Parts: sequence; C-alpha cells; structure tokens
Amino acid sequence: MNQPEEIVTPLKGAERIQAYLKTLPDAPGVYRMLNGKGEVLYVGKAKSLKRRVTSYARGTPHSDRLTRMIAETAEMLFVTTSSETEALLLESNLIKKLKPRYNVSFRDDKSFPNILLRQDHAFPQLLKHRGAKTQKGIYFGPFASAGAVNRTLNTLQRAFLLRSCSDSVFEARTRPCLLFQIKRCSGPCVGRIDNTDYRELVGEAESFLEGKSRAVQASLVKDMESAAEALDFERAAALRDRLRAMSHIQAHQGINPTTFNEADVFAAHNEGGQTCIQVFFFRAGQNWGNKPYFPRHDSEQSLGEVLESFIGQFYDERTPPALILSSHEVAEEALLTEALSVRAERKVEILKPQRGEKREIVEMAAQNAREQLARRMAENIAQRELLECVAELFGLDSPPRRIEVYDNSHIMGTNALGGMIVAGPDGFEKGEYRKFNIKSADLTPGDDYAMMREVLTRRFSRLMKEAGEDESKAKWPDIALIDGGPGQLSVAMQVFADLGVEDVTLVSISKGPDRDAGREHFYLPGKEPFRLDPKSPVLYYLQRLRDEAHRFAIGSHRKKRSKAIGANPLDEIAGVGAARKRALLQHFGSARAVASANLTDLESIEGVSKAMAKKIFDFFHPTA
Repeated sequence: MNQPEEIVTPLKGAERIQAYLKTLPDAPGVYRMLNGKGEVLYVGKAKSLKRRVTSYARGTPHSDRLTRMIAETAEMLFVTTSSETEALLLESNLIKKLKPRYNVSFRDDKSFPNILLRQDHAFPQLLKHRGAKTQKGIYFGPFASAGAVNRTLNTLQRAFLLRSCSDSVFEARTRPCLLFQIKRCSGPCVGRIDNTDYRELVGEAESFLEGKSRAVQASLVKDMESAAEALDFERAAALRDRLRAMSHIQAHQGINPTTFNEADVFAAHNEGGQTCIQVFFFRAGQNWGNKPYFPRHDSEQSLGEVLESFIGQFYDERTPPALILSSHEVAEEALLTEALSVRAERKVEILKPQRGEKREIVEMAAQNAREQLARRMAENIAQRELLECVAELFGLDSPPRRIEVYDNSHIMGTNALGGMIVAGPDGFEKGEYRKFNIKSADLTPGDDYAMMREVLTRRFSRLMKEAGEDESKAKWPDIALIDGGPGQLSVAMQVFADLGVEDVTLVSISKGPDRDAGREHFYLPGKEPFRLDPKSPVLYYLQRLRDEAHRFAIGSHRKKRSKAIGANPLDEIAGVGAARKRALLQHFGSARAVASANLTDLESIEGVSKAMAKKIFDFFHPTA
C-alpha cells in the first residue's frame, strides 16, 4: 500500500516553530500544529499568537506531552480573531471537527431529545423532538435519552390529556381513538373538548414543564375538592388521576432541586489515565436524566483543563443553560463563561459549589462518574482479554483494533443487500456500519458467492483508493470475518488476491449441522477447519459478531423490501407528477388498472395530454 508523502520542510520541531515568529501578530487567534503527513496534532487558542508560539519555540523544558508534540510539528496554520472569546469558540469548533491527537476530544454523535409543545395549531400537539428547533413552539429539555422523553411523554399525556397524533391523523378522525378510551387524550379531534378548555390544559402543561408544578397541582386539588363537594364524582376521579400522573413524573425524576430551576452539572473522575464526565440535566426544577462521557486526553492534563475543553466542545452546537455546576475548578473559567454567554446570548455562570444543595448534587454526580468509570474499566479489561484471545486464535501479533463482519440478505435473490458491521476495543462501532445494495446486472438471483464477491470488491477497492490518497484516512480491518463456509472464504481470498490486499486476516464462520449454535466451524486460508469449545467465551464473542452482522443485514433488507413494496410504477414515468398520479389513480383505482388501460382511456383523463397519454401507454407496453 502506498504511504502518504510527508511534508518536505527544511526544519522541524522547535526550530520550525521559531521560523513563524517574525510574521506573527501580537493578537488573539487560533493555531494548528501539523506533523509531516499533514495530520493536525493540536489546536490551540491564544490571547497573543506571538507570545504563545514563542513559548513553544523556547528551549525551556516542557512536559513530556508538549515535548512530543513540539518534536512532531512540521507546519503551523494560524487564524487571527477579533477577541480571545471568539478564539475560544473557534478552537472548540475545530477540535470537535478535527479531533487532534493532543487535544481533549470526545465522541458526541447524537443530539439530545426534547419535548415540544407546538404553537402552530388550534389544538397544540405534545411530542418528542430531536434536531434543529425550527418548528414553532415551546421546547423543554434536553433529556438524557429518548427513553426518558418517552416515559415523561406517556405520563404527561395522562396528566394533561394533550393530543400526540399528527395533523393529518387529527383531521381525518371521525371517532375517538384508543388514547381517548384509556384516558390519555381529551379527544379534541372529534369535539369531545372545545378550544377554550383545551387551551386551559395546554397552559397547565406549560406551567408544569416550566417548573410551576406546585401551583398547577394546588389548582387541580382545589378543583377536585370542589367537584367532590358538588357530588360530581366522575370529574373528581378524573382530576385525581391527573394528580397521580403528575406525582408519578416527579417521583421518577430523582433529585429535584429547590435552589435553582435550570442547570447542567459536570462531574469528572479520573483513574488509571482514563476520565469519566457525568453530565446531569436539570430543567424546570426537575432532574431530566444524565449521560456519561469518556473524553480522550493526555494523562498529564489536569481535570480542570479537561473540563474546560470538554464543556467548550459540548456547547459547540447546543445552547447552554444559565447555570453550569462543576465538580472541579475549570481552567480559564472567566474566558469560558464569557464565550458561553456570547453563544447563549444571555448571562451564563460556571460555578463549583462549596456548600448546600448544589454541592450535594455535584457530589451525587461525581459518585456516578466514579462508579461509571469503574464499570467501564472492568468492561475494557474483559474486552481486551477477549481480543487477546481472538488474536491468539487467529495468529495475530497483537489484539485486533478493528474487526469487520460481512453478511448478505435476500429472498429468492430479490432486494439483495450486503451488510458490514464493525467491532473493536470499545465494542460495536455502529457509526461505521455499511450496507451495500447489490448492483451487478448479470448476477444470478440468489448467488451468495457472487454477492459476497461484489460486496468485498467494492469495500476493499475503496480502501485501496483511500490508502493511495491518504493512508491515515483508510480504516483497514485487522480481521475480515465472513458469515459462510469454505466457498465464501474462497471468494474472499480471490478478491484479496485480485486487489493485492495484504495484512488482513480472513476468517469465515459457518453454523454446524442443523445450524446449531455452539457447533460452528471456522475456516482460515491454508488451515484445516476447526471448532471451539461450546462454552468458550471467545466462541460466544464471535457468535455475537456474526449475529449482529446478520441482524443488520436482515434489518436493512427488510427496509429495502418494504420500500419496494410501497413503490408505484407511475413514479418512474417522466412527467407524471403528484397531480397527474392522483388523477390517474382516482380514475382507474390502481397502478395495475392504469397499466391495462388503452390509449383512448388515458387521453380522457383531465390533465393528461395526448402526448403524455402516449408516454404512459408506451411505458407499460414497450413493444406496442
């Protein structure tokens, strides 16, 4: 495989950095340090670019981390900014995007879900929302997980009886749905509640989510007592059920603070060179869940430095709350506070509480961070031991960092699709999964060997191309695990030989007689097939990999098949848009009837010209 060419420079390290000093301004900005291959080693901010870069060029001793970084530097790039605050915001953005080796970075590939109370309909809808906040309404969150949102939504529906259905379903209903029957909706779609009373429910829900739960509950208690005194026991029972639902939400929120209404809590714990940061979300005076993160950073960095970089990246695409509580003093706290205030367009405070309820909550989060890190370290040890056993089993020099597993799925050759899953030291890497729609026109339907040949050829041809352009971007597997027997292995070996792929261990795994799990056979090039002890942890691990690939391929195939079932041949005719399609289907009843129609019948449809009718007829009768 071709190695990327290194940047040719006369100087490297401190001497190379020294060469930039003559042209650098005494102004704030962001700098990037690159190695000889053009890879970004570090992204940093500075109040004065000239003074910061001078500190790297001096011969004074540095920490081991900085010494290594400086020694590898072959080039630097600079961007001046109008202020140090702007430099911090740009630095956070670049670190999150580039993930340099010597910066603190973490994987954060998913936005947090919110609850949305819409305001663009006469009868507002309460629903889960993820992504950009473009829809008109009031957003409550973030919640730590979709599960937390779903549980809260279910209970909110019982407490406030607001609709959750889409507008199209709402407009089309003629009878109350099941949610009305089980007392989770007030039935506005069929007039079981008027707009005024529904708006009152909306106001109560809004107040509850904004933290005014006691006021809402007190009002409902008063209404319930009044209904009971008036002998309206049915209404009193309904209000009682709503009060119980509200209490249920509060009971499941865990610690509910009284000294603040909205805050995010960051608690860090470091051990054995690894760090866990637990982030707790408090909104409307309620605990809305937490999520652990494990940022990558140099072991020499303090927790204050790690937290500063982590918090800056965390709010790169999120709006920070008014209060941020931290378990440790954050490095450059004043600058970070100013940057987050600019991003939020209001004042943001970062605080390490010393006493009282805030400190108790931070200590609770820190305890969670300690426990989570202990669990992760224990899991990593077990995973590392498994990968060491896999390396020994398949003759690798070291534990595999990347295992790719391949499987195909189809029904009698239709909707054929190949799937690839990826696993490594951190478990399944779902962001690396890939599916391959089988494209070969001359492939015999159901030919599993040909399907596997196409999938592997496309995958490794792409890898070879990426390696030729930039070796660092090519994600080569240590092991390619094929679901199949010696036939699939032979196909894979031929593909590798044709492409010149080396240093990838090929293995195929097939189920034993009667497809019994535990009696799998393993096949490697040039070796006799073998089996493992049915109780072997390594066998169980490899079975999990194979089963995950099968699950992914089957699931992708089913989606493809469902899409094909729902496809309409009219969509393939150029010039037949939504209006003409609707007119044709309304007149003939189905696409099959359109296909059977004669030219005269097609011409009689309003909006279909003679030329268009001929085009439609010719599409279904190509030989006519």
